[in-house]
Amino acid sequence: MKNIDLRDIDFKTAGSWPMQLKYAVCAFVIVIILLVAWFLMIKDKRDEMLRLEGEETVLRADFENKQARAANLEPLKQQLAQMELILQQMLRQLPSKNEMPDLIVDVSQQALASGITNELFQPGPETPREFYAEKPISIRMVGNYHQFGAFMSGVASLPRVVIMTMHDISLKPRGANNELLEMAGTIKTYRYLDPDEQTPPADAPAGGQP
Repeated sequence: MKNIDLRDIDFKTAGSWPMQLKYAVCAFVIVIILLVAWFLMIKDKRDEMLRLEGEETVLRADFENKQARAANLEPLKQQLAQMELILQQMLRQLPSKNEMPDLIVDVSQQALASGITNELFQPGPETPREFYAEKPISIRMVGNYHQFGAFMSGVASLPRVVIMTMHDISLKPRGANNELLEMAGTIKTYRYLDPDEQTPPADAPAGGQP
């Protein structure tokens, strides 16, 4: 094969080029066309395809997550309804409006029966909540450890469920030899609100109308 000097190539006389040169130029042109097509079309399409594949992966994961939550929605609804039923049953074990005055008397009498001196036992006004009401009682009681223990045990054994929480309670020694304790502050008891006493949620329609 004759060596070809590129400086001697004249494109005006391309028809008279040797066959090897024609093949070489055609191959070169094809390579140039393929490269241009790659950068102008194929590369952009490939980048778009990779982007869409990434979006598909994210959407598939999101769909599977939502599908799993949807599959568990009905069991969760049943569990929530069961928990609400248990809560209502527990609330109904609290004293009612009519039972509350007698219960307060029972608590006071239980303190006296335990040997505790009630220097102050003054119920305050109720504070209604969503489905229960809390009633504060200002107290000042004097007794020893055993008497206070007997008092708590007696309250726990009352027929109705009694929940007492203590607020700003102070406990300090009292007596000549500090053999007694003085417990003073506020305790709160709770009762169940009857359905006609309960405040409907803010977004509930008034009078049951839509």
